[in-house]
Amino acid sequence: MGWQKTFTLARRSKGCHLVTDEVLSHIDAGLRGVQVGMLYLFIQHTSAALTINENFDKDVRRDMDMALDNIVPENLDWKHTDEGPDDSASHTKTSLIGATLCIPITDGRLNLGTWQGIYLTEFRHAPHTRRIVATILT
Repeated sequence: MGWQKTFTLARRSKGCHLVTDEVLSHIDAGLRGVQVGMLYLFIQHTSAALTINENFDKDVRRDMDMALDNIVPENLDWKHTDEGPDDSASHTKTSLIGATLCIPITDGRLNLGTWQGIYLTEFRHAPHTRRIVATILT
């Protein structure tokens, strides 16, 4: 059996943002009554991504953003810069991080580890809202 909802995350600018609580607020109805299942989250954009990482220390989010900027710098000789100098770098980072998450559900709750949280990794400097498709399968 399945449940699906498309929702929009709040507007954010560049950085790694912990969005677990915001996602949970949108999928609460779908989690109810699920004993064992899977949550799939898909971001409908090519310049932001989803990942799971440390949910406690904010320095981890800053460090991840810094590391990704060093791995994929904006100052390369990018050809696709239609939306600004961060355009192709954002697309490349999205491919590295990914557009989809898969999280187990147990007894109506996301079965994340103690220190795990859902991140929106926003790669554009200008603030954007981001659409997410959440699918729950049981």
